[in-house]
Amino acid sequence: MKSVGRNMKKKMEQSDIDFVLIWVDDSDVAWQKSKAKYKGEAEKFNINNVRYRDWGTLKYWFRAVEKYAPWVRKIHFVTCGHVPKWLNLNHPRLNFVKHEEYIPKQYLPTFSANPIELNLHRIKDLADKFVFFNDDYFINAPVQPNDFFINGLPCDAAILNPQNMDRFGIPNIVVNDLGVIEYYFDFKEQFKKNISKWINLKYGKLLVRTMLLLPWMKYVGFYEPHLPNSFLKQTYFEVWKNEKELLEETSSHKFRDDRDVNQWLMRYWQLAKGDFVPRNPKIGRMFSVADGIMPICNAINEQKYKLICINDSEKIQDIEEMKNKILKSFDKKLKNKSRFEL
Repeated sequence: MKSVGRNMKKKMEQSDIDFVLIWVDDSDVAWQKSKAKYKGEAEKFNINNVRYRDWGTLKYWFRAVEKYAPWVRKIHFVTCGHVPKWLNLNHPRLNFVKHEEYIPKQYLPTFSANPIELNLHRIKDLADKFVFFNDDYFINAPVQPNDFFINGLPCDAAILNPQNMDRFGIPNIVVNDLGVIEYYFDFKEQFKKNISKWINLKYGKLLVRTMLLLPWMKYVGFYEPHLPNSFLKQTYFEVWKNEKELLEETSSHKFRDDRDVNQWLMRYWQLAKGDFVPRNPKIGRMFSVADGIMPICNAINEQKYKLICINDSEKIQDIEEMKNKILKSFDKKLKNKSRFEL
């Protein structure tokens, strides 16, 4: 009877985790015109912007999920309305979500990822536990539910890391995130309360970073692995309840703004509160195309990492050549069409 109970519990766990994937089709002319209208002539038809550039890897994302994570309950595929011609919208575990179906209309249209990501909890039928993917995050080897959630809590790594400074871009937004965390959570108190989650051997050498920064007893910054994030939907509701005005302001911005916060705030909130289970960061790795194509292709072929991020860069010149090599590596491993394809 105990065995039956365990099997039923396992089956239940395998059916209550969703994946959320956001995607932009930079070749959509209607989207380009709408973006140009709000951004101005200086940005007209600037489809080379790496924030939106599509590498043609989307179908391999779906193939990888079907092959390596068949247990996922549902995939919520979020776009402004773009539909890949090959996508099977009738797949029973695919929920095609337009921005207008969950983002309050006063914030639309939006060309910033922040409103899109900060309102995910509004998606209809979204599970209480979900994993968030950007379209450059990939499952690269077989994964199990306990790679993302254990005992109902997200798997993550609470590792301190100094926040790098930059006059423009993401660092400003991360500082805003950290300011919110510092306001609501006393580091010394939370560290003592969850010391086994902060000082954990699963973090390996990265633990040294936390040890060196402990004298400050502040949220000086978190190590960001740039991998799929496990979220509790309740976290979104909680942060919105406490910081409604800030999140509404961020959601109102058509383009990324230095006053914004982003979805890392939700991750930081879970870490600061102790709503997570420690996980080895080596489950995955981020690769930048600026560092060359071979490390990326090798990672895809060797499956050393369960999760990978292929980060775009403005520094590369031979885009088409790199794109073809990446697609070739994916196709070698994931050549068979998935049921998510027509």
